Amino acid sequence: MDAVNLLILIAGTLLFVSILAVQVSVRVGAPLLLVFLVLGMLAGENGLLGIQFDNPDIALLIGSVALVIILFDGGLRTHPERFRVALAPAAMLSSVGVIITCIITGVSAAYLFGFSWIEGLLLGAILGSTDAAAVFSIFQSQRLRIKQRVAATLEIESGSNDPMAVMLTVTLVSVLAMPETPMDASVIFVFLQQALVGAAVGFGAGKLFVYGCKHLTLHVSFFPLLAVSASVLVFGLTAQLGGSGFLAVYLMGYLVGNARLPQVMHILRVHDGLAWLSQIVMFLMLGILMTPASILDIALPALALAMILIFVARPIAVLISLAPFRFPWRDQFFISWVGLRGAVPIVLALFPWIAGLENQQLYFEIAFVVVLVSLVVQGWSIAFVARKLGLEVPQEPEPDYRTPLDAVHASEVLEVAVFNITEDSAAADHHWDEINLPREADFVGLIRDDQWIRSTVNPMLRSGDALMVLARSDDMSKISEVLGSTGTNSRINKKTFFGDFVLNGEITLADLAGFYVLPDEGGEDLNTSINDIFKQRFHRRVVVGDHIILGNLMFTAREVADDGTILKVGVKPVEL
Repeated sequence: MDAVNLLILIAGTLLFVSILAVQVSVRVGAPLLLVFLVLGMLAGENGLLGIQFDNPDIALLIGSVALVIILFDGGLRTHPERFRVALAPAAMLSSVGVIITCIITGVSAAYLFGFSWIEGLLLGAILGSTDAAAVFSIFQSQRLRIKQRVAATLEIESGSNDPMAVMLTVTLVSVLAMPETPMDASVIFVFLQQALVGAAVGFGAGKLFVYGCKHLTLHVSFFPLLAVSASVLVFGLTAQLGGSGFLAVYLMGYLVGNARLPQVMHILRVHDGLAWLSQIVMFLMLGILMTPASILDIALPALALAMILIFVARPIAVLISLAPFRFPWRDQFFISWVGLRGAVPIVLALFPWIAGLENQQLYFEIAFVVVLVSLVVQGWSIAFVARKLGLEVPQEPEPDYRTPLDAVHASEVLEVAVFNITEDSAAADHHWDEINLPREADFVGLIRDDQWIRSTVNPMLRSGDALMVLARSDDMSKISEVLGSTGTNSRINKKTFFGDFVLNGEITLADLAGFYVLPDEGGEDLNTSINDIFKQRFHRRVVVGDHIILGNLMFTAREVADDGTILKVGVKPVEL
């Protein structure tokens, strides 16, 4: 009994300290996952608490369940427009890119550690995929919003390349465990089976879950729990059917997150905390599993392998995979740099350990060092590199708080949203009936100095007010453009990024010539629209933040339709 109480005390203390460490991490700019990993090492066998933990089976169980929750959460937050923008390049990176990374890293590992070529390829497969947990958490914790083309490619790649890495790892472990296993077309069949079964089960489970949410009469508090249990169930079922459970869970999350369900908001809110808890538990556990003293002998070659992976294998994989899509060099450089390795390689390194292969623990130790170096070198510098490359774009205005009216049955999901009025809000110093909203919304009232002021009073909106409105969920983004903060005091805001003036994308050069001095050497017809000029100069889909320069003017895409048509551009002068 005392041992159980002590274990509970230690677990609670580690979780409590990890959550407090988030504040320190944000202040110094360190990746949160690195902090959790280091805390785990400090609590481990060679650390302050001296906790002994060397059970790879339990570690794999905890790691797999945590990854299921993280990937499901990532799918929930992936919007359809991201697939339209980046599905093809992300698919190339998550398949061809992983294979190229595996080969280059594997050959290097065989040379550095004296492995056979199959053992080297196994280590390359373990390290081949980027980690969704690492990518998602850094973007969220640093509130980093980058160009949609780059962000979508990275998020879809990191959420979908795990199946390829898992398939390669399982196949090579089988070959090493049973040398008589033939390397023939059956390997390709296994790959296809994993992908097709995973996609089919994920699609079916997502549709079934959405159908269930529409017809079940559970209390709203149970739907997030239903989502967690369903994601774990789908992972296990898909694995039993010979498919990729990770792919199935990610696809299921995508379908659920983009369904018009009032329960989605509650699921997202709960899953945000569950995803962070999963990351904390997983990285603490992996840190405790590692004994730092054991990696001293392989530290230098492991460090060399990490450098090869970061500066050689990943850039070459990105260059080849994205060659058909004509990505700008800045985009390619950043995608190369954000090839973060996180928990997935460490979890995959448990496979040869569990299989009892020769050098079983060495795979784990090397993967651990590589992940540690990746988090320090790449994770710590992501925001800095994005800003230096000019890839960061302003945050979109959104409500400070929103809750769906899930108990009200309507043809469209309704929400009550709260906007904290600031000095830079367009609604400040106006009465509600003076505000011209792009979509329908009703004024519910506001909170001022902790007092509720009813809508019938029609008060003047002031800085510091909490404005409450009722509107359709689909209209909230447009309403936020008027009622939300414009971010004037932020590091990067719409005014400085896009410019003071906003024009329609269909405006022609002839129309512009009446207000601006345009160059004669451009060669464009005066009847050409700004939208058409973007299409002529960009041989790919335009996203918000892309820009062209005409004379001393910069035109930046500010709003882009689902079909890629530029609806609005910002205009500002540039120094030549």
